[in-house]
Amino acid sequence: MPELPEVETTRRGLAPVLEGRTIRRVVVRDRRLRWRLPAGFEAALEGRRVRQVTRRGKYLLIGTDRGTLLVHLGMSGSLRVVDPSLAPQAHDHVDLVLDSGRCVRFNDPRRFGSMHLVAGDPLAHPLLRALGPEPLSAEFDAGYLYRRTRRRRVAVKQLLMNAAIVVGVGNIYASEALFRAGVRPQRAAGRLSRAEAARVVAAVRRVLAAAIRVGGTTLRDYVNADGLPGYFRQKLFVYERAGEPCRKCQTPIRQRLQGQRSTYWCPSCQR
Repeated sequence: MPELPEVETTRRGLAPVLEGRTIRRVVVRDRRLRWRLPAGFEAALEGRRVRQVTRRGKYLLIGTDRGTLLVHLGMSGSLRVVDPSLAPQAHDHVDLVLDSGRCVRFNDPRRFGSMHLVAGDPLAHPLLRALGPEPLSAEFDAGYLYRRTRRRRVAVKQLLMNAAIVVGVGNIYASEALFRAGVRPQRAAGRLSRAEAARVVAAVRRVLAAAIRVGGTTLRDYVNADGLPGYFRQKLFVYERAGEPCRKCQTPIRQRLQGQRSTYWCPSCQR
């Protein structure tokens, strides 16, 4: 699933293409996304001028002069900038054709992604209003994480993946951040010391910032707005490296299911 670095990379690729442009035509080939696109979707978007492209957690917010298009990439979605004359491929579900002659094309093999037209404040939308702070914001600091972990029995990795606590830290980056912080993913969140909370926050920030710099992580489906993969996979310490030697101490990396997701850790480097 595209996580925060992949979504932020997509946002940065789309912003110069979309901002200041008018959506001349909308083509919908399949309305069956996670939530079915309404019958008036095309007409409601056509003629709108894009003012800005922002992000909240894993959601893209395409703000126009008449509302916001809220986009989630789901598990396998991508937004690519293409020539509108390029023949659509399988799973190319939606085209936004711009007055510049370029086209933003939404591809989603699993159709778990979504698009919503929001008339009012997009941050008040039910999908966004309960989200926690951004992990790269000043609000997400050691004091905040320490307070939110008190008396919590849930595993620290599961807590980091809870969007009500902090947004955008999915399975890949939670595993990688906890390795860098030296904390085992199975540890009860309530057992974190203040110093450990500070290390976790710093590691989350470092991992996400590093992933954004190289365009995110491509494991299977993800590509950015130019159709290119992310290159953070080459920098992974533990994720999908079960049985391979730890890059720091050579101990074999371990794997287990945790909350129905694969978790990876080094039994020597993480306590």
